[in-house]
Amino acid sequence: LPSTHYNPTWNSLDKRPIPAWYDKAKFGIFMHWGVFSVPSFGSEWFWKFWHDKDKPYVDFVNNNYPPRWSYADFAPQLTAEFFDANEWADLLSKSGAKYFVFTSKHHEGWTNWPSKQAWNWNSVENGPHRDIVGELAKAVRNKTNVSFGLYFSLFEFYHPYYLEDLKNNYTTHKYVDEVMLPQMYDLINTYEPSYLWTDGDWVAPNEYFRSREFLAWLYNDSPVKDYVVVNDRWGANTRNHHAGVYTGSDKYNPGVLQKHKFEDATTVDKRSWGYRREMKLSDVQTIDELLELMVTVVSCGGNFLLNIGPTKEGTIPTIFEERLLQIGAWLHVNGEAIYDTVPWRVQNDTANVPLWYTRNPDTNVVYAIALEWPTDPYLKLASPITTDATIVTLLGNQGEFVWESESYQPGVIINLPYIPASALPCQWAWVFKLESVM
Repeated sequence: LPSTHYNPTWNSLDKRPIPAWYDKAKFGIFMHWGVFSVPSFGSEWFWKFWHDKDKPYVDFVNNNYPPRWSYADFAPQLTAEFFDANEWADLLSKSGAKYFVFTSKHHEGWTNWPSKQAWNWNSVENGPHRDIVGELAKAVRNKTNVSFGLYFSLFEFYHPYYLEDLKNNYTTHKYVDEVMLPQMYDLINTYEPSYLWTDGDWVAPNEYFRSREFLAWLYNDSPVKDYVVVNDRWGANTRNHHAGVYTGSDKYNPGVLQKHKFEDATTVDKRSWGYRREMKLSDVQTIDELLELMVTVVSCGGNFLLNIGPTKEGTIPTIFEERLLQIGAWLHVNGEAIYDTVPWRVQNDTANVPLWYTRNPDTNVVYAIALEWPTDPYLKLASPITTDATIVTLLGNQGEFVWESESYQPGVIINLPYIPASALPCQWAWVFKLESVM
């Protein structure tokens, strides 16, 4: 089949289907790493808050750094001496994630690859003196089945060319033409990411960023044209309206079935996307909270992109590592209820315990994912309609469960045998597999 040609108009670009691998993947890992990982205080917007004289940030610098300290002075301390791309790739594999999104450049403008447009403000000429994006791309591709993606901020807080364009009310494009676009072409041509996750879109209209022209090139002529996924952050007012996957606001979890593919990008540390040294255990999402988010999102047709922030030394904090390994252990047992699924005719059920449904489109098997183990010796579901051939099992557990219902009437009661806690297939969220139900 001849490939479709896309014109640089939203009408044309919005017709491009989202590549099928993405919907099947369901779960990805996001990482925010940059110069903000050096102060590792407050959030990844450290420079902006400090620049705007936000008191906690001003006090933090005044109390801990010499006079006349500048944000650029943090860069040499992004040492990454413990960074091992193969270790990160191994953790991604064990987490059960099917794709990975890494910050090539955040709003501070620092690039984690040797960008010619970021002179002495990149990871090869400064800080770790390593091509972090290149090392990760190689490790993820060589060691895992995880798709490699990159985050890229369209604007930079304090780039002089950007500030000039801003002063001109975005009637000039000096920053876009001389910095942003050359960087984006470089990233795509050099690293060929399967997912380009843009951000920083809200500051200016998409016309300023020349987003439609770039997307037309990406879809028609780029080396990743056949499989690249993009999000909806391409200029003010494009979110939930244009381009690819809808991300809405951060932590976008509508809780009801969506017509258009969406993604919930959320973060293990509830207060920040970058690593913070002042993080407390109460700021960290529990495994129960994370699985509830994942299950809710997937049931409603979305993907779940979970963020962690590495340290300036290049290590992944152990609490984040534990959360990813816990999710991986859960998916090892219950992955068939998540990967490759589609939403069912109803999304959730509260007849007995909080519970969400998914469906396998090939086998028509329905999965009922219970967020709590019932206190009663039975599980009551209000929606499934049983047939003579209905079989009910628990993923990770041997044997069929006895069930009862009115034939061809909605609702089923599943009798739960006594299972000692030690024999349960997992510790959080249990999946009941319903074969031959309507």
